[in-house]
Order: sequence, then structure tokens, then C-alpha cells
Amino acid sequence: MQIFDVPSGRLHRALPCSFRDAGRGAVIQAASADLRQGGPAERPAAAGGRERAARSLRDVAYEAVRHRIATLAFRPGEYLSEAYLSAILGIGRTPVHQALDRLALEGLVDVIPRKGVMVRPVDLREARQIIEVRLVNEIHCVRLAARRASEDEIRHLSDVLARADQWMATRKTEPMMLLDREFHAVLAAASRNAVLAECLGKLHERSLRLWFISLDTAGHHVRVQEQHRAILEAVRRRDADAAEAAMRSHIEAFQANVTTYV
Repeated sequence: MQIFDVPSGRLHRALPCSFRDAGRGAVIQAASADLRQGGPAERPAAAGGRERAARSLRDVAYEAVRHRIATLAFRPGEYLSEAYLSAILGIGRTPVHQALDRLALEGLVDVIPRKGVMVRPVDLREARQIIEVRLVNEIHCVRLAARRASEDEIRHLSDVLARADQWMATRKTEPMMLLDREFHAVLAAASRNAVLAECLGKLHERSLRLWFISLDTAGHHVRVQEQHRAILEAVRRRDADAAEAAMRSHIEAFQANVTTYV
């Protein structure tokens, strides 16, 4: 098995948080307490609040660690301790433990007996498979987009490239990554195929570590901008064949970039 050896030095922090309503069980407990005590069930309500807080902290920990793995702030093969993660995130160890369990189920970390939790190395064979699937789906997507994209969506694509031009001078990687994803997300929406767009969204998520690996190739952003511009111009002309050719060139260049880095 071949794996990517990734350099250190990148650290990006994002702590999105999602809040969920109390489960049905908390409601039933509250109703039962009302019947027993003849008044509002304050203690079960407090328990429900604690449950929501625990869930939200677990989600914060999950998103933060996942983001660092995806952006290579936590390198493939690096060991992570619950104590360290708890300290840098400012979150208790229980939510961190729950977050790591979820990341293990998703295949982003491995639990190594007597050693701890390790960021799973990037398998070159799996990377190639992801890119192969992207190639097929991105080509179909862009052909549909060339026929179905609205003028607003075409303007949106043009705006993404304009913003990327501005960010390129700063050499900040995360804004460029977000704009890259936005460009492909707009194309996916323009295909008018919700199932295809959902599949591509998941593929882009799985490609994220590969995207950051490819940044170490000189001139990466410039070439990607040129490739995106060729895709946009083909879509603007409603030329599905040219759009397919431009997208194929873009994905194959991405594959070559990742493979070269190995």
C-alpha cells in the first residue's frame, strides 16, 4: 500500500456547531414528572438542556478535528491524544472521545491499541479510485450544466473566478480551497440533477485532503484558474463537448498532480 507523506505546517481552525432539539425521551420524562409532582418538571428539562449541550460540544469537537485532518493540520500518520485535543479545543474529554469514535467510523482515524488514535494515512489506491469516480461524474455534470445553467449561475461562476484572482496574490490556501469547492458546487447545481449534485458533494469532501496535498506543486493555483476559466467559457457558449474536454483536462491534471507528489 502506498501512502502520502505530507509535510507539516498548516493549521486551520473552524468550529461550526449544530444544535439539536431534545429527543422524545426527554419529553416523556418531563410529562411523567409533571404527573408525579403536580407541576413543571424542571429537573428533566435541565437534563434535556445538558443533553443538547453535550451534543453540541461533540459536534464542535467533531467538526474541528475533521477540519484539521482534511486540511492536513493533523498529518496522515500523526497520533492524537484526547488530552491534547481537549486542551487545544477547550472542550472536555468526553465530547472529544465521542468525536473520535465518529471519525473512526468514517475512516479518518484509526484506534491503535496501547498507542492511541492515529490520523489514517492517505492510500494512493483509494485516492485514484476517488479521482476516477470524480472524472466520470464531473464530466456528466458539466455536460448537463452546459445545457441547463442559468445566466445567474454563469455569472456566479464568473464571480468565483474573479474572487479567486484576488485571493491568489495572498497565497492563502483555505480561501482558494473554498472557492474551488464553490465553483464545482455551482456547476453541480446547474446540472439540475439533485442526486448527481449530492454525489459530487460527497466526492469533493473525500477529495479535500488530496486537494491540500496537491498545493505543494508550484503554480497550482494559476493552473487551476486557467482550467476553471476554460470550463466556464465552454459552459457560457453552451458547448457540451468543449465543457467535457475542459473538465477532463482539469480532473486528469489533478490526478497527475497528486500522483506526482507521491
